[in-house]
Amino acid sequence: MSATFEVDFPLTWRQIGAVGDGGASLSLSPAALGRIRAAHELVQSLVAKNVRAYGVNTGVGALCDVVVTPAKQRELSRNIVMSHAVGVGPPLEAARVRAIIAAAVNGYAHGYSGVRPEVALRLCEFLKGDLIPDVPAGGSVGYLSHMAHIALVMIGAGHARIGGERVPGSAALAAAGLEPLVLEAKEGLSLVNGIPCATGLAALALTRVARLLDWADLIGAMTFENLGGQMAAFDGEALSLRASPSPRLVGERLRAFLGGSEILAASAGRRTQDPLSLRAIPQVHGAVRDQFAQVAGTVDAELASVSDNPLVVGTREAPRALSEAHAVGAALGLAGDSLGIAVAELAAMSERRIDRLVNPLVSGLPAFLAVDSGAGSGFMIAQYTVVSLVAENRRRAAPASLDGGITSGLQEDHLAHATPAALKLLEIVENTEAILAIELLAAVQAYDLAPDAAARAPATEVAYRRVRRVVSLYRDDRPLAGDIDLIRGMLRQQDAQAPC
Repeated sequence: MSATFEVDFPLTWRQIGAVGDGGASLSLSPAALGRIRAAHELVQSLVAKNVRAYGVNTGVGALCDVVVTPAKQRELSRNIVMSHAVGVGPPLEAARVRAIIAAAVNGYAHGYSGVRPEVALRLCEFLKGDLIPDVPAGGSVGYLSHMAHIALVMIGAGHARIGGERVPGSAALAAAGLEPLVLEAKEGLSLVNGIPCATGLAALALTRVARLLDWADLIGAMTFENLGGQMAAFDGEALSLRASPSPRLVGERLRAFLGGSEILAASAGRRTQDPLSLRAIPQVHGAVRDQFAQVAGTVDAELASVSDNPLVVGTREAPRALSEAHAVGAALGLAGDSLGIAVAELAAMSERRIDRLVNPLVSGLPAFLAVDSGAGSGFMIAQYTVVSLVAENRRRAAPASLDGGITSGLQEDHLAHATPAALKLLEIVENTEAILAIELLAAVQAYDLAPDAAARAPATEVAYRRVRRVVSLYRDDRPLAGDIDLIRGMLRQQDAQAPC
């Protein structure tokens, strides 16, 4: 049974990731419900006192100085959702939509947005019932369009998937036993504003990168063992001279994975030092871990912050609406860009190790790890795939946060592109999952084709058996793509050191 997290203040990136990839649900604590209710009462007071507030009783964007009468404020909320639902392209996968919804609920729970509790509770119902709005992937400069497509379903419009079937939003609500919401003042704006899309997607990416980092250390160790690396590179005394603890951590993990290896005992002293793709695993993997930790802190800080505009504060007797720019999301844009570069570096190093495994000029193994070289190509073309994915990662690693742009008649004339940064980060992560899956398959194949029978390290033996329970020795007897998909799924769904 999936977990349920109680939203109080605030959720963490790990919890958002568990909602996205793990299918966890959310509930609202009494304190969170109280804050949401109090903020809604402030909006009601703003309306009653005719206090000018952006998106409550004015238009939005460049129309911020156009006053909207109380009779038109429900229409304004509905129209905001309709006009902002401009996404294009294929829909986001369910895990991404769930992560965005979880981040939105977290945002409302701060108690500064002004939506009714029913709005936040409706999003919780979507998660509980696995009702997934169709959210087109493209068309967002940082916020607005993704949440607008989620909001469409809340009011009985748009489309959603429920029970695996795509149906109109009204039918999805009916199947879940829910009625369409009629949005009140400010709710349309609060449903599309803020940056839960970027925050949710970044948290999901962190969840996947955390698992991938552990796999990368183990897979790198297996390649290192196959190629008879020199363990001196992972010496604890040498690595202790680095100020960052991450290279030391990776070194400890590598020594643990490779301890007791007869293969490495036989190759000790064979070379003065190894090529950098083997020797520098602690330094490179450690640097990626450092970047990961920094980005994780940024995402958790975002989850602990408000990002709506305007914010409602004060008392019912003296309500105020604070117009600010918390929805710009510059920190998240920069964070997504930096982690994307770091994960792309992890993948690029893996490609170099794969090339050494398949290249008979340096591997000491059968050419391209083919069982029957000549009649079989083995992993020759799989390495082409890896080169292609590494090149794609390089293109995607270009910073989205520098793209800029001008929207809304010069009113919104600086854009941080936090959501595009998170989306391309996820694409880099998915490419890297495939690259590391190919390295793992190649390393296991190399063990089977090794010219001698020296024993593997106990830890790499366990990893070898995990893979061989899923796929057999590759003999050019089936499409290798199927094996890659199976192992990629294992890397996505299982921990590197999960019990066998």
